[in-house]
Amino acid sequence: PRPGERDGQDYHFLTAAEFERRVAAGEFLEHATYGGNRYGTLRSEIDRVLGAGCHAVLDIEIEGARQVMDRMPGAVRVFVLPPSAKVLIDRLRGRDTETPDTRRVRLARAAEELLAVTEYDYVVVNEHLRDAVNAVGAILDAESSRVARRRELPGFVEILRQGVAAAAARGESV
Repeated sequence: PRPGERDGQDYHFLTAAEFERRVAAGEFLEHATYGGNRYGTLRSEIDRVLGAGCHAVLDIEIEGARQVMDRMPGAVRVFVLPPSAKVLIDRLRGRDTETPDTRRVRLARAAEELLAVTEYDYVVVNEHLRDAVNAVGAILDAESSRVARRRELPGFVEILRQGVAAAAARGESV
């Protein structure tokens, strides 16, 4: 945990042994090492969120995103970009959670990860957090309206069609 982070609120913090046990048991939808730390998303958490009819939004790096796409091909991928290299550097420096050497490693990795942007469905430039969140929300709303994602649509359309056809058969006019 970083200073101020709490287990169960910011993340679920596991021991290295527990993390490995869960990886071996296939409990993670995705997992990766980033910045010297292990991160992962439990399948059970995603199943819980999706089962409640909500969107599951993951803030993960490239390796984990590729695992999600292998395991959930219908997932929507949004690549979030900083507005400039300077802003990214300033944001990392402003967090003040890493040493200068660790920041250099993260920046080198970020430069490589930028090459993966074409693997994603959408891109959002995070100049202002509120605008970026709204853009991701709009993407999720639009994706929710895709015909292929609307499982209830055939039944709804059939009921609607029958009602319209019945009205036409009765000679109703507009």
